[in-house]
Amino acid sequence: MAKKHKSRRHGRLQVITLCISTSLVLILLGAVVFTVLTARNLSSYVKENLTVTLMLTDDVSLSESKNMSKKLLKERFVSHTTFISPEQALKEHIQAMGADPTEFLGGNPFVGSIEMQLKADYANSDSLRWISKKLRSDHRITDIVYQKDLMDMVNENIRKISIVLLVLAALLAFISFSLINNTVRLGIFARRFTIHTMKLVGASWSFIRWPFLRLALFEGISAAIIANAVLAGGFYAFYTFEPGILVVADYWVLGITAGSVLIFGLFLTTFCSWLSVNKFLRMKAGDLYKI
Repeated sequence: MAKKHKSRRHGRLQVITLCISTSLVLILLGAVVFTVLTARNLSSYVKENLTVTLMLTDDVSLSESKNMSKKLLKERFVSHTTFISPEQALKEHIQAMGADPTEFLGGNPFVGSIEMQLKADYANSDSLRWISKKLRSDHRITDIVYQKDLMDMVNENIRKISIVLLVLAALLAFISFSLINNTVRLGIFARRFTIHTMKLVGASWSFIRWPFLRLALFEGISAAIIANAVLAGGFYAFYTFEPGILVVADYWVLGITAGSVLIFGLFLTTFCSWLSVNKFLRMKAGDLYKI
């Protein structure tokens, strides 16, 4: 009786150990998924906030300029437009420079302009070449101004960061599988003789395998819940420090991260358990004493 109680307590300890080990791995995986998704949103946010300024001719009326701004919004590459009147441009210049150019020029030197933000997929030099060519066909647009060097630098840095994150995610996924697989295998290793005994009495492989898979499902769900709770706590702590994080880490990102952690937890524990049980099912009785 005491031996049976000790064995049951040892089994519970193995389950708890596996849950904790898997939770730690899932926390790392969840952090990588969150970072990748946040970096993707951040890149889109940065790209869509790069401004392309369309300088208009002097003879364009206020109503005509506003109509141009509205028409641009219908283009597939435009996310937002803002019309800047000559008066507003003058006011902004005075606020920024502290000097009124009309005092020594005798009139407002500024012309109307349209500030345009592109959609993230079009915020690159290649797209801007054909976009500029298309817009310049309108005789009311005298010049198109944008920071080409800044745009190229942003795209290049985003590309490098994306590659690093993808490599890190692949490496961490491989390490996670190895760690969880070894942990699960150790737990099943202790019951290898029970598996062999069930084979001797004629139990089918699926019948023997099911209790282990059911336990693996429970362990995966438990580990995912623990990992998501830790990640949620970490995100909330970061949010209290920097509320602006919601600009790039919206509820969609949080939902995908939580779902990914759950899927990873279920898949890794179940698949590793399935591999380990099959390994011992294929072994002969003599081989069980050699490992």
